[in-house]
Amino acid sequence: MIKTVKLSKNVEKQLKKVPDFIVDKLLSWVMEVERQGLEEVRKIPGYHDEPLKGKLTGTRSIRLSRSYRAYYKIVNDRIEFVLVEGVDKHEY
Repeated sequence: MIKTVKLSKNVEKQLKKVPDFIVDKLLSWVMEVERQGLEEVRKIPGYHDEPLKGKLTGTRSIRLSRSYRAYYKIVNDRIEFVLVEGVDKHEY
């Protein structure tokens, strides 16, 4: 059961530039994973935890809001966040 989460230096830097409620949502997800384990938190529908395809194969994303996503990988039995990104609906 995976319960360890690490924020990359890049993600720590990105979190300084996003709204506070986005930071709060990500940290809430992290606390839930540390408490319940990744497998249980993936079942929470509000996060829309999903695997990515294409050049991001091997990476998963969670929705922090309609406009922000966080991307993570599982590395050595821990979760490592690699990117927090604003998503523009016009770029789809």
